[in-house]
Amino acid sequence: MARIRVIYDPQGETLTVYWREPSPDQVCEETGEGIILIKDRQTGEVIGFERLYFRPDDGEEETAFREITVETLTQS
Repeated sequence: MARIRVIYDPQGETLTVYWREPSPDQVCEETGEGIILIKDRQTGEVIGFERLYFRPDDGEEETAFREITVETLTQS
């Protein structure tokens, strides 16, 4: 089973998504418009990304805790 890790930091306004295990030996490459690719230093393979300046636009007041819904779709 594939495992995807989603980390939302409302204070830092970042949304980080990993589809491989995070590594202490990873490098980041900014692609522009607030998107950062997270790569494995050894292989250069992209293992995740980070979206800067992320604020859910749900019309609710900012609170200390916020629920993020993650939906998965699979195709056969």
